[in-house]
Amino acid sequence: MRLILIRHGQTPSNLQSLLDTAVPGPGLTALGEKQAAALPQALADEDIGSLYASTLIRTQLTAAPLAGERGLEVRVRDGIRELSAGDLEMRGDTEAVKTYLRTAFAWSAGDTELRMPGGESGAEALGRFDAVVEEAATTGAATVAMVSHGAAIRTWTAARATNLGVPFVSRRPLENTGVVILEGSPSDGWTALSWAGTVVDGMAPGEESGPAGRPV
Repeated sequence: MRLILIRHGQTPSNLQSLLDTAVPGPGLTALGEKQAAALPQALADEDIGSLYASTLIRTQLTAAPLAGERGLEVRVRDGIRELSAGDLEMRGDTEAVKTYLRTAFAWSAGDTELRMPGGESGAEALGRFDAVVEEAATTGAATVAMVSHGAAIRTWTAARATNLGVPFVSRRPLENTGVVILEGSPSDGWTALSWAGTVVDGMAPGEESGPAGRPV
C-alpha cells in the first residue's frame, strides 16, 4: 500500500507557535485555506482510493478540497489526531515545545511507556495511529491519504519507517500541508519514499522543527 501522510493547513495557533492539540481545535487561516485548495493539484499524480482526516477541524478542512475533487468520503478517525500536549496545552514557550518534542521522539526511539506531562503515553499515541493505518490497509485501496498533524506524523514515521528514525526526522521540519509518502503494510513494515517533496535517499540535513510550526 502507498501511504500519503499530509500535515494540515496553517492555523491561527501555528502563527502564535502554540501547542494546540485538543479536539476540536481551530480552523484554518486564509493561507491555510489556500494551502488546502492547492492539495488536489499537488497530488494530481496520486491515484488516491481512500482519504482520512483526524477529529480536529483543521484536518477535515484541509481534506475537503481533495475529497471534493476526487469524489471521496473523508473518513474521520480520532487515532490520527495530534499528540496530546497534556499539561503543556496552549503553551508556546521554548521549554514547553522542547519537552513536547523530546517526549515524542523518545517514543519513536522505543521508550513508549514514557508519558507526556499530564497526557498520553507513547504506547497509546502510536497504538491509536497504528490502528487507523491497519484499518486503511483493509480498504483494498492501493493508495491511501491521511490528513494528520506535524508531531503525530513525525513521531509515527520515525517509529515505523525502517529507513528513517529519530535523527532523520528530528532534523527535518514538516511545514503546513507538507507530505510524507511511504510504501508497505502493517505486517511487512514501512519504507519512506519521500519527505516534503524530496526523495528520502537524496536528502541533505535539515533544521529541527517543532510541532507548533516553528524551528526549535
